Amino acid sequence: MKTYFSAMLFGLALIPGRSFSQLKIPNIFPKKLATSSGFTENEAGQAIKEALSQGVTNAVLNLNKTDGFFGSEFYKLLLPPDAKKVENTLRNMGMGAQCDKAILAINRGAEDAVGYAKPIFVDAIKEMTLTDALNIVRGPNNAATNYFREKTKEKLIAAFTPSVKSSLDKTNATKYYSDIVTTYNRIPTTFNKVNPDLTSYVVGKAVDALFDQVAKEEANIRANPVARTTDILKKVFGGGVK
Repeated sequence: MKTYFSAMLFGLALIPGRSFSQLKIPNIFPKKLATSSGFTENEAGQAIKEALSQGVTNAVLNLNKTDGFFGSEFYKLLLPPDAKKVENTLRNMGMGAQCDKAILAINRGAEDAVGYAKPIFVDAIKEMTLTDALNIVRGPNNAATNYFREKTKEKLIAAFTPSVKSSLDKTNATKYYSDIVTTYNRIPTTFNKVNPDLTSYVVGKAVDALFDQVAKEEANIRANPVARTTDILKKVFGGGVK
């Protein structure tokens, strides 16, 4: 019965989210249970782990490359919003090149940092229990993303921070930004002080972008079972789809 139940759950993962939310799981079982589903619960757990591993690998690779952030319409990082007035003042003073250099450095730092995400995600997948895997299948369309956010966010912040700081220091972006912000904050007429901590800003943006990519990959896992490449994924998700 457990094997059949797992088979039905993974079958439900292939149904669009709106239809899934309308189903009553106890009512979809036939009066006589099938004698074999073709795979075990362990295989089902292995399949969801492989699918998630493929998804997070793609998410990391999409960002951990030159222009993964800087060349992206969605993820390109600019100076922090509270520093916009500082940037405008500098550009008006003919210092636009320095601002552009700082922005490029910010994005390169984020691109470098996300490379440290893969082993953290891999560890989270290794620690995933069969119950976790089945809960992801039965859960909302962002269940896997929520799982990774809960298990990895603090670790990602800790792992990203040294890499981002190192990248920003190499290009003097940290010092430059800190100097101009400190100077700006000392002006008597500056009532809204600007946060000089550029590293934490970039780290936060990098983590947010990564989870956004994970969410997109999760949507692909749920919507496109025929894209699965390994035998176990074809067996569990696609019923032997070639």
